[in-house]
Amino acid sequence: MLDKTYDSTAVEPKIAKKWDEADAFRAGANAKPGAETFTIVIPPPNVTGSLHMGHALNNTLQDIMIRFERMRGKDVLWQPGMDHAGIATQMVVERRLMERQQHRRDMGRDAFIEKVWEWKAESGGLIFNQLKRLGASCDWSRERFTMDDGLSEAVLEVFVSLYKEGLIYKDMRLVNWDPKLLTAISDIEVEQIEVKGNLWYLRYPLEPGVTYQHPIAFDEESKASEWETRDYLVVATTRPETMLGDSGVAVHPSDERYKLLIGKHVILPIVGRRIPIVADEYPDPTAGTGAVKMTPAHDFNDFDVGKRRGLRVINVLAADGSITIKDNEDFLEGLDNPAALHGAWDELEGKDRFEARKIIVRILEEAALVDKIEPHKHMVPHGDRGGVPIEPRLTEQWYVDAKTMAEPAIASVRDGRTRFVPKNWDKTYYEWMENIQPWCISRQLWWGHQIPAWYGPDGQVFVEKTEEEALQAAIQHYLSHEGPMKAYVEELLENFKPGEILTRDEDVLDTWFSSALWPFSTLGWPEETPELARYYPTNVLVTGFDIIFFWVARMMMMGLHFMKDENGDPVEPFGTVYIHALVRDKNGQKMSKSKGNVIDPIELIDQYGADSLRFTLAIMAAQGRDVKLDPARVAGYRNFGTKLWNATRFAEMNGVKSDPHFVPEAAELTINRWILTELARTERDVTEALEAYRFNDAAGALYRFVWNQFCDWYLELLKPVFIGDDEDGKAEAQACSAYVLEEIYKLLHPFMPFMTEELWEHTAGEGAVRDGLVCHAQWPSPSYADDVAADEINWLIDLVSGIRSVRSEMNVPPAATAPLVFIGANSVTRERLYRHDAAIKRLARVEAVSLADTAPKAAAQIVVAEATVCLPLGSLIDLDAEKSRLEKAIAKSESEIARIVGKLSNEKFVANANPDVVSAERDRLEELESQLSSLQVALSRVSEVG
Repeated sequence: MLDKTYDSTAVEPKIAKKWDEADAFRAGANAKPGAETFTIVIPPPNVTGSLHMGHALNNTLQDIMIRFERMRGKDVLWQPGMDHAGIATQMVVERRLMERQQHRRDMGRDAFIEKVWEWKAESGGLIFNQLKRLGASCDWSRERFTMDDGLSEAVLEVFVSLYKEGLIYKDMRLVNWDPKLLTAISDIEVEQIEVKGNLWYLRYPLEPGVTYQHPIAFDEESKASEWETRDYLVVATTRPETMLGDSGVAVHPSDERYKLLIGKHVILPIVGRRIPIVADEYPDPTAGTGAVKMTPAHDFNDFDVGKRRGLRVINVLAADGSITIKDNEDFLEGLDNPAALHGAWDELEGKDRFEARKIIVRILEEAALVDKIEPHKHMVPHGDRGGVPIEPRLTEQWYVDAKTMAEPAIASVRDGRTRFVPKNWDKTYYEWMENIQPWCISRQLWWGHQIPAWYGPDGQVFVEKTEEEALQAAIQHYLSHEGPMKAYVEELLENFKPGEILTRDEDVLDTWFSSALWPFSTLGWPEETPELARYYPTNVLVTGFDIIFFWVARMMMMGLHFMKDENGDPVEPFGTVYIHALVRDKNGQKMSKSKGNVIDPIELIDQYGADSLRFTLAIMAAQGRDVKLDPARVAGYRNFGTKLWNATRFAEMNGVKSDPHFVPEAAELTINRWILTELARTERDVTEALEAYRFNDAAGALYRFVWNQFCDWYLELLKPVFIGDDEDGKAEAQACSAYVLEEIYKLLHPFMPFMTEELWEHTAGEGAVRDGLVCHAQWPSPSYADDVAADEINWLIDLVSGIRSVRSEMNVPPAATAPLVFIGANSVTRERLYRHDAAIKRLARVEAVSLADTAPKAAAQIVVAEATVCLPLGSLIDLDAEKSRLEKAIAKSESEIARIVGKLSNEKFVANANPDVVSAERDRLEELESQLSSLQVALSRVSEVG
């Protein structure tokens, strides 16, 4: 006998062990020869990571598809693996070392990398165990790591190939620089944080002899302006410390205030440099003063303006964000008397950027060059790992020519070879790809794929897969060119010192570089492996919208460049990209530690079981809509699992057991033929929904069938059969119930794998063992249909449900019974009333059923099919009191609705309020409007009866 209650803490480890012992998820192990393949590569989680709610949603959806296609007989591969997570991992290990007063630079690169590998072996990969707890059915035997030997070989192959094709190169450009971690970081590692700061309005003196008329007031009546003569420009800035690197001031060409100043110069305070006033479309005449200081070395927009207008790029910040000017050749170049202001420079040299800001403001105030200071809230980019404001910094880095590589990737989506679901995300993809900038791929770290570039004594770069190959290329290069380098190399070779010819580039590659190769590197490329030939290209990629550009687009670029079919044509890495939404808290707010609203999926699994969490995420995963997760919803869907468990136990107590000889087409009882028809409809609905990535629709169809049709109606209507004297009818009901339960286990398995695997084994029959696991069972193929039986039982359900709704709406006491009067019933309805008289009376609490030509007085009325059904209730309830109660509830709902409508109609509220608050108000309005509609229906019924 099945246990009275389902214990997920006991069942889930047992089932996980069973899958593991059976090697249940190995690719190809259970597929028939020649089976169609279905491949998904897991978005590789960071080796430092732990399961968060985004992972839980992402991997639940992947697993649903994987289990679905595996049961459909396909040769399924869900490729697992982890990303080495350069910055995150290096920070973890450095923190551990610092606890022991050790620093990576003291121990050296090789020793530090050994420590990282030791940490990875000890602690890395926690998230894989958590994914297994979630039920992820990856082929765990094929686990890959972006730093393993095979993937490292792929990285070398790609880097060297792209370099020799001219698609990888070095360049001096601005990058996001983390002054704490001392490395370039990608845009996705930058988070915008609102800070309370100031807007400083600074006066830049015009060059001697130059003045202009500046408007200071405007008279509305006369339409005349007051003007004053100025010999300075006022610029507004949130970052006074960067003014030391200013090389110009920009104004909009249409700004009448400054037209006559274009081409003139200002004298940069503190520095004394003469810098030009240039015209450019970038400044907004309505923002600040309309005049913008240009610091091309420390601002991305300024860098672009500087390129257009020929402004110098002057870097005044060291790698750690401190001021560097005294020995800075770029800074000193062009100054007439660099010694004149050394007092101020001495005070600033080496100061942290924020300390330098205070000093500069003080100096400018003393010189009467601060026009005004305003409090100013603004967004400041921070490094998500280092936690400090990032600096745009001019450095020499390695880049990929992303614009060239993006063209085939754009065409693939535009031509439909790869499609986004939901489709609207292709617009985002196009916007990013069509405006793509060079991709900075170098990082100033030690953990990662070290760039395979070596430099000769004169700076000549040699890019090869190994140092030996680079050395041979260097020797060939230098010995074939006459000059001092030839003699120098010849001397080294004569003295057996070839190791002194080259120095390796210390930088490592951006983590996204290796993960861009993930769909094919994990299958053994650059080797022509059997796995690569069979499982590439992959079918679906499931990911979040935030990495469409950082990962999806780059996989497209790399896949199309390196993977070809038998005709030599490029092959896309995946045919479909499914973009899932965010998981937010129950109020629609984004989860964050600072808000204290982060929900830990492992805690939910501990409390409610993995199946409950999975089903909740699936049924809420509507395309294009964020998931607003309330743990109470997980508890609710645990009740759904409990409902199925109890239904199985009830069936078992009534002699239901697996009958391999049961044939649906042979069923004779109408109730059985109805449930078999509804089962087939559900099977079709679930299959079609999963094929279209409508996970919520699939889960919703299963919920309705299992809870409503099977548990609430089918088993309830079978009770008289189970306890009756018709042995043949009882045997058919038992066999049919067992059959439907087995089909339910199959349909629910992708969503709730642990419970369904347990029930599948348990319900095999007394002492019997099923032939295989439910995860390998054949997916249902619906064919059964009996529309006549389905119509009849659905009529009965509609009738009973309608009566129950009326009783509930009108507050009829649960124990009270009332007569039921049918008006206008045709012959079919009359036959149904006769056949189901006992069920109607029992389920709807009806004392008698009769037919009439006119409606009785004080009766609530509903329409079922062609007939009007009357329920005389005048003697069962206080109509006046009920009417008063409903009117008060309606008034309260209408008042609350009016309040919310007023708020949402206020443009200022919608524009300025937190988007999460606005969304919550809209959801509340929708809920109240639905509630009001139900109350109004109930009032109309009471009024009609009265």
